[in-house]
Amino acid sequence: MNLAVQGIWRGAVAERLWRVRKDHRLIDAVVHVRTGEGVSLNIHYNGEATYTCCLPTLDLAVREAADWLDGFLRQGWSTHW
Repeated sequence: MNLAVQGIWRGAVAERLWRVRKDHRLIDAVVHVRTGEGVSLNIHYNGEATYTCCLPTLDLAVREAADWLDGFLRQGWSTHW
């Protein structure tokens, strides 16, 4: 399933994993889980999805989101809720 074309799954459960901020800008990592169909990881910049990928498990999505977070923290972004 190509989420870039289809958009967010209907009936999916979404949860924000983390948020970082820098210079009044925000980046969020959001996962959408749908039983039996995998997990979508979305990176949002100021509320707009800029990166989306489909992964088979939540564990893999959380690991990829953690890699993104590490990169943003190295670039001077700060965690924020």
